Amino acid sequence: MIPKLHYISQGQTHKEHLENIQKACTSGAELVQLRLKNVSENKVLKLAQQAREITSHFQTRLIINDYYKVAKEIKADGVHLGKTDTCPLIARKELYTWQIIGGTANTLQDCQALINKEVDYIGLGPFKFTETKANLSPILGLEGYAAIIDALQTETPILGIGGVTLDDVTAILETGISGIAVSGEVTQDFDRIKKFNQLLNASSTKELKYTFNKK
Repeated sequence: MIPKLHYISQGQTHKEHLENIQKACTSGAELVQLRLKNVSENKVLKLAQQAREITSHFQTRLIINDYYKVAKEIKADGVHLGKTDTCPLIARKELYTWQIIGGTANTLQDCQALINKEVDYIGLGPFKFTETKANLSPILGLEGYAAIIDALQTETPILGIGGVTLDDVTAILETGISGIAVSGEVTQDFDRIKKFNQLLNASSTKELKYTFNKK
């Protein structure tokens, strides 16, 4: 199964990204995503190697955003592909069979396309307005989540993304969403990871039982 809480790295500098990943691991994160934009692949590789050292020490899973070749080289646990990134079918041919692929979706049609491409999980959003997603896609909210989950009837895990806070978790789960991916809410206070895990019923002791499906 896919962990119910994903922490997406943030930072004004590359050093801050790594520091925040370490803080997330220290605070009990089961999975972190290294998300760097507009950076050369060589630089991403260097940072990903450092992130892998951190996550390996804490036995935390590491997902690389976008750069699937980097994910393969450092043997990360998988890759997350945005809507304008490489097609999951192409990445799948390149990655190890045990590496997972997640994809970003904004609509029911996006979800159906990703499921047809056999992704391992989908990040669906934005749940709320966020600066990083400003004006790019409509806000889904609880009603949007419920409608899409009801229409999909899929076993593929769907994670809520985009401005999710602690106060939102219970209501989001009631729509049928599997878990959440968070960035700012945790970066502001890494102690919130424990609170998220409690709300998601995804404590570290239970997460230890989870394993990625190997094909």
